[in-house]
Amino acid sequence: QVQLVESGGGLVQPGGSLRLSCAASGFTFSSYTMRWYRQAPGKERELVAAITSAGGSTTYADSVKGRFTISRDNAKNTVYLQMNSLKPEDTAVYYCNVFRVFAYWGQGTQVTVSS
Repeated sequence: QVQLVESGGGLVQPGGSLRLSCAASGFTFSSYTMRWYRQAPGKERELVAAITSAGGSTTYADSVKGRFTISRDNAKNTVYLQMNSLKPEDTAVYYCNVFRVFAYWGQGTQVTVSS
C-alpha cells in the first residue's frame, strides 16, 4: 500500500531554514509527480510546490517562490522541501502528496516559525 512519511519539521525563528523529507513506498515513485501542501490553522490546505517524475519541472506557490526549493531523489524514493527565509506565515502542517488514482497523503509534519 502507498505510504508517505514526512519528517524534518520543527520550531524555527523567522529567517531560519528547515528541510522537510517525505519517504515514499508502495508505488513506483519515479513515475509520479510529487507535491507538498500545507495547512495553517483555520485555513484550507494549499499547494506549496510540485515536482515532476524525473524532476525536470517544478512549480511553486507565489508565496514561497524564491524561498522554497522542491527536489527528489528517485533512488531513495524521497522528496524534499528546502525552506529558507522562513516567515511566521509559513507556520502550518506540511503534507506530502501523490495522486495515483486516488490522492494519498502523509501524516504531516508541523512547521512553526516564531521568535
